[in-house]
Amino acid sequence: MSFSMRLTTEQPEVAGSVAVNLEWARRPQYGRYLDEFVPGQVFVHPRGYTFERGPMLDFARVFMQCNPLYLNLEYAKAHGFPDLPASPQMVFNVVLSLGVHNDSEKAIANLGYYNVQFLRPVYPGDTLRGYTKVMDRKARGEDKPGIVLIRTLGINQHNQVVLQYERKIMVGYRGDRLPTTPAPTTPVEFPWVEHPVAELPINTGGYPSQLTGPNTYFEDFSLGDLIIHANGRTITDEHMPWTYLVGNTHPLHFDRVYSTGLSGKMSGEPIVYGGLVFAWLEGLASRDVSENALWELGFTEGYHTQPAVSGDTVAALSRVVATETLPNTDTAGIVAFQFIGVKNISAAAALETYGADLFIKENDKQKLSKEKLSSKIFEIERRLLIKRRPA
Repeated sequence: MSFSMRLTTEQPEVAGSVAVNLEWARRPQYGRYLDEFVPGQVFVHPRGYTFERGPMLDFARVFMQCNPLYLNLEYAKAHGFPDLPASPQMVFNVVLSLGVHNDSEKAIANLGYYNVQFLRPVYPGDTLRGYTKVMDRKARGEDKPGIVLIRTLGINQHNQVVLQYERKIMVGYRGDRLPTTPAPTTPVEFPWVEHPVAELPINTGGYPSQLTGPNTYFEDFSLGDLIIHANGRTITDEHMPWTYLVGNTHPLHFDRVYSTGLSGKMSGEPIVYGGLVFAWLEGLASRDVSENALWELGFTEGYHTQPAVSGDTVAALSRVVATETLPNTDTAGIVAFQFIGVKNISAAAALETYGADLFIKENDKQKLSKEKLSSKIFEIERRLLIKRRPA
């Protein structure tokens, strides 16, 4: 079926003939307040997102990715991938951003990422859509914001789950404010994978090993190793277009009128979207820990402990907290890292200043009678599948 219609030669001007009626003003609201979340609700997020080769490569380069798996098509093919896979950081940022419209555009804070799992690669031409299920809602009194636990899925055009994770957000009550997007009424399937398996087309031979550094194979990491990543990255206003490039619609990240109207430590310049901060930190670490990684299996216990704004410089440290040999292959093993981000101080200076306290979770500091660190910006644990050194 096609559609056509004849257009007028001149477009008539009609605005002056229509009276302005302020009572008809609409004020659309997005996101949800605490009392609008109901456990069991499933949201289908708008728009979806088609991955294209150019933006995939741009994301990997801008966020300083050094693993050639996301930069070099021939390297990816030599390792079994049929095409260049998108950086898992890009996939995570896109899927999280798709959900902001329904999940967190009214959130006061993102409290943490949990059980993030990358189940299969995303390639150029793949289209992802996002789904969220409300798992729990905890009130803390009508004068205090509450906490909502959600699960989110990224599903491709073949109805395969490529990413799943849990997130906690802090949200206030609606009170006398305008209602937000109507809640869904039609039941929607939510195919959370209870026993996830990473589906990867991997082989490890047939490409020059000189394309990656000599000290980032599985054998190079031992329990307790502490890696101080040398470079920092100063974030500029570039973060604002990148926020919308991955689809994040929260005005806190690009609307100065909105951000300056807030109270507390979030008031002032637009806050850098935390997923982008994580991506820059991960890129800073990639030459030292993930250059020979075959896959980001996932991460958990992820917290943005301080906000970042344009002009801040971020740096990173990694600590090996587990290594695991795999029974069915001698080509790769798993390394788990505790990953720490700091701001406006070098990683080396942060370690010298704070010592072992840098690696204590900020949420545990109070019960340990320790002060929180103003320079610490991020903490998470991540698991990587890393190649063994070639024979």
